[in-house]
Amino acid sequence: MSLRRIALITYWAEDVAAAVAWYTEFLGSGPRFTRPGPDGRLGYAAFAIGEGARLAIAARASAPPGAALEPGGAVGHWDVDDLDAVLEKLSSMGAKEYIPPTPHGPTVSAAVVDPFGNVVGLASDQHPDVEFRRGDPGRPG
Repeated sequence: MSLRRIALITYWAEDVAAAVAWYTEFLGSGPRFTRPGPDGRLGYAAFAIGEGARLAIAARASAPPGAALEPGGAVGHWDVDDLDAVLEKLSSMGAKEYIPPTPHGPTVSAAVVDPFGNVVGLASDQHPDVEFRRGDPGRPG
């Protein structure tokens, strides 16, 4: 039993439709699944990301009781090929720097806060060994 990869990250938004439009522009394609909330407006949407991961946008009102709704706590990082290019695009779309680019050996990570208050972590792994980059479970680290 071990962690293999992020399967799903949920971001919260007061206006799910606006968040879906923003992420559709950023990702270059729309959600694979949507459903209305109890008020009839868009309440949930899920995007397919990479090789099996999903990004969900859910109505802030549906967050569990006591959920942290301000930036902070754990940061999930999306794997990207060109960290600088992704940061530039996010910045041009109104995201604000949260954690500046920070090297960790062969990996550089950073995070921004989207216009809806969610922390979006990014990581670019420049290790020359492809198996190391993709999390080979047989390797330490």
